[in-house]
Amino acid sequence: MTFPETEVLTNLVSRIFRIDDITANLPEKGYIARYRGQLLSEDSAAAYDQLADSLKPYKITPLFRLEKGGQVIYLAPSRPEPKDGRMTTNIILFALTVVSVMMAGVDIPVALCSDFMGAILYQLKNILTGWPFALSLLGILLAHEFGHYLMSRHHKTQATLPYFIPFPLSPLGTMGAAIIMRSIPKNKRILFDIGVAGPLAGLVVAIPVLFLGLLLSQVRQITMSPCGLSLEGNSLLYLFSKYVVFHQLLPAPTTGTTDFLYWLKYFFTGRPFPIGGMDVFIHPVAFAGWAGILVTALNLIPAGTLDGGHVVYSFFGDKAKKAFPFIIGVMAVLGLFWTGWWLWAVLLFWLGRVHAEPLDQITQLDPTRRAVAALVIVIFFLVFMPVPFSALLP
Repeated sequence: MTFPETEVLTNLVSRIFRIDDITANLPEKGYIARYRGQLLSEDSAAAYDQLADSLKPYKITPLFRLEKGGQVIYLAPSRPEPKDGRMTTNIILFALTVVSVMMAGVDIPVALCSDFMGAILYQLKNILTGWPFALSLLGILLAHEFGHYLMSRHHKTQATLPYFIPFPLSPLGTMGAAIIMRSIPKNKRILFDIGVAGPLAGLVVAIPVLFLGLLLSQVRQITMSPCGLSLEGNSLLYLFSKYVVFHQLLPAPTTGTTDFLYWLKYFFTGRPFPIGGMDVFIHPVAFAGWAGILVTALNLIPAGTLDGGHVVYSFFGDKAKKAFPFIIGVMAVLGLFWTGWWLWAVLLFWLGRVHAEPLDQITQLDPTRRAVAALVIVIFFLVFMPVPFSALLP
């Protein structure tokens, strides 16, 4: 592709940028030109739009960067417009996820807990009884993913429809869902809006579902089952929700202690197991609400291309990357009490070191978005579960 002479491009750049230095032709880095200097206006978002519009006829995309404390504009060939994808895969995966989640919502009799094939056949035979759990959980996941999708559409950032991930023979029946951004967000404000829309939309559905489910649940004594015992983990939000509905901290140990150190230890380790104490035996709808809070917490982990990674990168910039070793270290320690964190640590070590980088990295979050970012960080600590599941074998 033939691009205009450097003088033409420089003239367009100079309309919004005081140029101190020009470097033309950087093919090894994929750039047509690089300009160092300073924006003429404090409104960097508007300046980017003006330059991008003027370069669009030449199929050139500007990149705003901060390097060594100075402002830099790179000009790069525009990427081809992504083609509209087919929805066949999305539909098939969603249908399989519905079946998988409905199976997970079937209450299996204790007599079948050691009969693997018998339990599966029972789930298939009674699959329609799993609809309260499936409707509740899929409603939360749909709200989360369409929060991302609709915000992407609002900001004219191309993204796929959600890809649901069926996970048969698991407590939830799914590994959640994801959308794929097919174009690069224009600036940190747009990246932040897209990243934060999913968790907030999911919580708006998950919290009422949780309270409704808790109202349908019962508090009973914790007894050992022939198949073992498993308890769902606690977050501060989940503990508070149970306290609002049942007026007590649950699970309540046999001693009836309210000692702070006991609860601190139990919250972070899931031990000692409160056999003989009292706990809420949650209704499938409450379990779906609890799962929605867990999904929110996992997505808000402040690393990489997770929703939380988008939030902290938009808020703190490259400084957010310095927290990555600490996050991996925390997961390694928590893995001593729930081994699933070790898998998450491996996944994040593989995928979590890269942040989504918008085209314009000069434009920062405005005060309103910074306030929302601070709120989301608080929400993360409220929904985070140090030990999502704790189990005791018979």
